[in-house]
Amino acid sequence: MVFETVEGMLNINCDMVMTTAFACVLLLIGFWIKSKVKFLTKYCIPAPVVGGFLFMFITFIGNRTGAFAFNFTTTLQDFFMLAFFTTVGLGASVQLLKKGGILLVVYWLIAAAVSIIQNFISVGLAAVTGLEYPYALLAGAISMIGGHGAAASYGKTFVDMGYSAGVEVGAAAATFGLIFGVLVGGPTARLLIEKNNLRPDPTENLDTSVEEINKKGGTLTSLDIMKNVTAILVCMALGSMVSGWIGKLINMSFPTYVGAMFVAMIVRNLNEKFHWYNFNFGLVDGIGDVSLNIYLSIALMSLKLWQLLDLLGPVLLIVVAQVVVLVILAYFVVFRILGSNYDAAVMCAGLLGHGLGATPTAIVNMTAVKDKYGMSRKAFMIVPIVGAFLVDIIYQPQTIAFIKFFVKGFTG
Repeated sequence: MVFETVEGMLNINCDMVMTTAFACVLLLIGFWIKSKVKFLTKYCIPAPVVGGFLFMFITFIGNRTGAFAFNFTTTLQDFFMLAFFTTVGLGASVQLLKKGGILLVVYWLIAAAVSIIQNFISVGLAAVTGLEYPYALLAGAISMIGGHGAAASYGKTFVDMGYSAGVEVGAAAATFGLIFGVLVGGPTARLLIEKNNLRPDPTENLDTSVEEINKKGGTLTSLDIMKNVTAILVCMALGSMVSGWIGKLINMSFPTYVGAMFVAMIVRNLNEKFHWYNFNFGLVDGIGDVSLNIYLSIALMSLKLWQLLDLLGPVLLIVVAQVVVLVILAYFVVFRILGSNYDAAVMCAGLLGHGLGATPTAIVNMTAVKDKYGMSRKAFMIVPIVGAFLVDIIYQPQTIAFIKFFVKGFTG
């Protein structure tokens, strides 16, 4: 940590290690505050959000008063996100995916329909507010379903086409979506659960099946732990390469985490057949949980709220409209389509997470609900697969179609 004064403002510069340590401390503070404030537990507000938001407003005050500023090195943020998705892939046994059945297909189609609705909202409000279509579309499915990665990629494309604020608008929309996603997901699921008196189905045999498929295989030795960690890192490395190759093949950005997740799925299922190492689901799941929480903590604490203020107005209006419409759809429509049961309520929390922010947000939302009401294996099995990859199969082509129709000169 380096302290320096620049134009009368104290700058606190944190390197990669200090930034990660800061995020972990804020995460623990978030868990502590959540344990003390019943409101946060009652409405299923995730712990990373509590600590991250607290610090985000502290830095906002520092900027507005000109007293101090934190400068973080967020290099490891992508690493932790990649590690999380890799553990999701390692948890996806083919035997488990088969148990998702028709519900996985239904949820996938719902997520795809949501992405189309989001683009219609964007172009509709653009016509009303006079906002240029590229900026409006950046506040649609690109940043809502696609998240920061897609927003940055498409934003840069629009900058190259002459829309100079493309990257900033995309980042702002994705950030607002992430914030709203973690704020509305848990409370919406809680409202559905309490209103309908829902609880996990004690007759559901999926838990037993999951335990059988993800059996621990006895006591782990230090070598076993090393092999599990090595498998995660190798999948991350190979997955990054695969995503790079796919990106070159389709001539557009392809999320690194998608490649890592599917390489991990292949490794998991090949290992079940050939038994290369003693796979331990509990260890891998724990690593994924830690990675997810640190990722989100870094993402939130490093947000520079003051940089988004200039982008308020039409862009924020579109994002708020996206939030309102998706909450209404989740509460009144999606919940019923998915079966009006406990699994459906938890999946609605997940949909609001990755439908407005990112797949890690969906997992955080569902985890907050799980911690209060109980596990939903179907939700935790289906939502990550759809949110991280399957929805792209429909979201990407239809979004490109919208851009080609509304934005002149686009050739992507």
